[in-house]
Amino acid sequence: MSVFLLFVTLIVFLTCFYYVGKKRSLLMVNGDIRKLHSLPVHYGWAAGVNSFIPGFLVLSVWALFEGTILDHLLILNLGEKAAGLAPFELSNLLNNVKSFFVSDSPDETLRQYAQYYASTSERLAWSFFLAAIAASSLSGFFTLKKMKPDVNSRNNIENIIKFILMSFSIIAIVTTIGIVFSLLFESIRFFDQVSITEFVFGTKWSPQTAIRIDQVGSSGAFGAVPLFMGTMLITAIAMIIAGPIGLLSAVYMAEFSDKKVRKIAKPLLEILAGIPTVVYGFIAALVVAPFIRNTGELIGLEIASESALAAGIVMGVMIIPLISSLSDDVISVVPQSLREGSLGLGATQTETILKVILPSALPGIVGALLLATSRAIGETMIVVMAAGMAANLTVNPLEAVTTVTVQIVALLTGDQEFASAKTLSAFALGLALFVTTLALNAVALIIVRKYREQYD
Repeated sequence: MSVFLLFVTLIVFLTCFYYVGKKRSLLMVNGDIRKLHSLPVHYGWAAGVNSFIPGFLVLSVWALFEGTILDHLLILNLGEKAAGLAPFELSNLLNNVKSFFVSDSPDETLRQYAQYYASTSERLAWSFFLAAIAASSLSGFFTLKKMKPDVNSRNNIENIIKFILMSFSIIAIVTTIGIVFSLLFESIRFFDQVSITEFVFGTKWSPQTAIRIDQVGSSGAFGAVPLFMGTMLITAIAMIIAGPIGLLSAVYMAEFSDKKVRKIAKPLLEILAGIPTVVYGFIAALVVAPFIRNTGELIGLEIASESALAAGIVMGVMIIPLISSLSDDVISVVPQSLREGSLGLGATQTETILKVILPSALPGIVGALLLATSRAIGETMIVVMAAGMAANLTVNPLEAVTTVTVQIVALLTGDQEFASAKTLSAFALGLALFVTTLALNAVALIIVRKYREQYD
C-alpha cells in the first residue's frame, strides 16, 4: 500500500462525488437550473472537494509521520535491546532491522524484529488507507445530504480555494523565513569564533583548521574579500557580454524581425537556456580556456589555464537567452499606440525605440538584468571548471579566481563537523549572498520607482 495509490484513490473519489453532486443538484429542482442558487458544477465541486480534503489530510499525516510512528513502535518492541544505546547506535540498529531482508543477514534475532517491522508497516499503511477512505466517504455523503437548492455552493468553493491559496502563500513565507533564520543563527555561531571584521575585510581565505588541539594544522584565515572580488569580477564579465547581446537581440526580434524570422530565431536562442551548466563548464574548460591561453601566448600575455575571463565569457553566453526572452516579452507588451504616436510625430523607428519603447519597458528590462545578475552570482559549475578554486585577490581577469558559491560547495562537501569554523563559514557566505541579492533588489526597486514617478 503506497501513498501514491491512496492519492489516486482520493482523486477517483473526488471525480465520483463531483458527478453525483452535479446530478443530485439537478434532480432537486427537476432540471430547472433557475431554481438553484449556484450552477450545478458548483454543487458538484462542493461534493468532490469536501470528500477529497479529509482524505488528503489523513494522507498528509501518513506521508509526514509514518516513519516516526514506525520507529517509535519498533523501539518499543526492541525493549531492553534498545535501552541505553546512544542515538547513533540506536539509529544504526533501526537501519539494520529495516534493511534486514535486503542484506539477507543470518541473525535470527534481527529476522524477528524485521518481520515485526514489516508486518507493523503493512498494518499501519492499511490503517491510514482505510481511515482516509472512510473520512472521504463520510464527508462526501454528508455534503450530499446537506445539499439544498438555496445553498451557496459557489461561495463555499471560492472560500476553499482562497484558503488553499493562502495556505500555500503561508508555506512559502514560512519557508523563506526559516531559510533566513537558519542562515542567521549558524552565521552567529561562526562569528562567535571568527571576528566579523576579519570576515568582511580580511584579504586571505584559507579555511583549513586543525580538528584537535594537538594536531598540526592551520588556525584558518576567513577573509572573504577574495571571494567577493572573484564573484563580482566573473559576474561583471558575464553581464558585459550578456547584457548588450541579450537586450539588442530582444529589440531586433520585437521591433525589426518579421514573424517567420522570429518564429525560428527565438526558439533557437532559447535552446541555450536548456543546456545543462555542466556542459557549459566542459566547453569553458576544454575549448574557451585553452583558446584564451593560446591566444595570449601569441601576443605575449601570460594567461592562467583557469581564468576569470573564460568563466565570465561562457557564463555570459549561458544567460543571454534569459535576458533576451524576458526583455522581448516586456518590449512586446508596450502599447502599439505609443509607437504609432511617436512615428506620427515624425520620429524614426530608431528614435521611437530609444526614446519611447525602451523607457516604457525599463522596469521589465531592469528586472531581466537583475535576474540574470542573480543567476550569474549563483552559478557554480562553470566557475569550478573554468576559473578554479584558488581564492586570489585580484581584478585581473586573466588570473584564476573563485566565487562564494564554489567555496560553499567545497566547505560542505564530504563529512564535516558542523561545530567547526570551517563548516560554519559556509553559512556566513550564504548570508552574505542573501544580503547581496537583497541589495540588488532594493537598487532595482529604487530605479523602477524613480522611472515611474517621471513618466506616469
